[in-house]
Amino acid sequence: MYRNVVNQLIEWKKSDERKPLIVLGARQVGKTYSLLDFGKQHYKYVAYINCDENEQAKNLFVQDYNMERVLFAIAAIAGVPVVPGDTLIILDEIQELQKGLASLKYFCENAPEYHVCVAGSLLGITLRHGESFPVGKVDMIRMFPMSFTEFLIARGRNLMAEQLQKKNWYMLTGLHLTLVQMLREYYLVGGMPEVVKTYLKTNDPNSVRKVQNKILIAYRNDIAKHTTDEESKRIGIVWRSMPSQLSKENKKFIYGVAKKGGRAKEFEVAIQWLIDAGLVIRVGRASSPTMPLKVYEDLSAFKLYLLDVGLLGAMAEVDPATLILPNDMKEGKGMFTENFVCTHLAASIEQSIFYYSKDNSPMEIDFMIQHGTNIVPIEVKSEENLKSKSLSVFLQQNENMHGVRFSMSPYREQERMTNVPLYGAGVYFAND
Repeated sequence: MYRNVVNQLIEWKKSDERKPLIVLGARQVGKTYSLLDFGKQHYKYVAYINCDENEQAKNLFVQDYNMERVLFAIAAIAGVPVVPGDTLIILDEIQELQKGLASLKYFCENAPEYHVCVAGSLLGITLRHGESFPVGKVDMIRMFPMSFTEFLIARGRNLMAEQLQKKNWYMLTGLHLTLVQMLREYYLVGGMPEVVKTYLKTNDPNSVRKVQNKILIAYRNDIAKHTTDEESKRIGIVWRSMPSQLSKENKKFIYGVAKKGGRAKEFEVAIQWLIDAGLVIRVGRASSPTMPLKVYEDLSAFKLYLLDVGLLGAMAEVDPATLILPNDMKEGKGMFTENFVCTHLAASIEQSIFYYSKDNSPMEIDFMIQHGTNIVPIEVKSEENLKSKSLSVFLQQNENMHGVRFSMSPYREQERMTNVPLYGAGVYFAND
């Protein structure tokens, strides 16, 4: 299946400043598939080693960092020639290798002519927790689940995807109803490649949900395998509370929802683990709509969103029909819509995402981002209701800003606000 990340990989291959590449992302978002497909399409040889499953690879860097010896061993283990420029070396689950990450410094300094990519389902955890990191010696790409545009391509709707990527809103207006229905399908399926593949093969929501539940079990197993019993318990409490947290009107993370009487000190490590594993996205509160937003972040208030809207439906045990059919789910529809927008913003912009609320005021802006030299307030509507009280009041108070509203309504420009159809959330701020 087509993944947009291939364009970044091609740019990396062509770069004169290319360094060993780290591909970050949660389990089963498609890292290994994308790297292997890229290798097959753009290299003569692919030297792939799964460092978690291949016993021969366990001691690859224990002896020393002699690149001549290491490259000879990689060729022997992978069973293909390792030729500069012609071979893509892929070390999967590299966090399982002793000194694996540290070795990238020596690939960069002593063997820069070789093309090396590494990945791992819990690599973000490893980066935070202390193994020597080759600062300045690596390139990095973060992968997310398949976007709505990639989902359209997988569904054979290439023309729609092309026009969406071009932001050709005029052409898309005539396809609006079809795109809305496709978006509702995406709410059910989400962007995990195995789930999308199952949906395309079976067209069966029950089969889709079985695969989603299998992925959720794999995540729980990762938590249990890579943490202490006490850490696992706390991470599990936070993880299981996600649907309840997101079903609240303001979505702000409340420790007491995770556990009665819960406090920040008890769960802050657990939350950070989930963020580092790529399973949740943190959206901090901006206390002032002022550049740079990061300076005005209230560290005590934040929201957490799940990495994939399809997995959110599985965790919440929502009947598939209520996601696919319009106006069928009166309560909780907003959490799927906001989660969809958040994941697509995270995948399409490089800056942090915030929400904004004013002390002692009920007014709240769903999301706020820095885009170029501007601050953009964003409101999210799950259907076609275009009443934007909070956003309207906010714009009256901040006359230098232009707002964006994502909704099920077609594209339209208003006086100080742009309405963007929800299916455009992943492209609207991209590549400007």
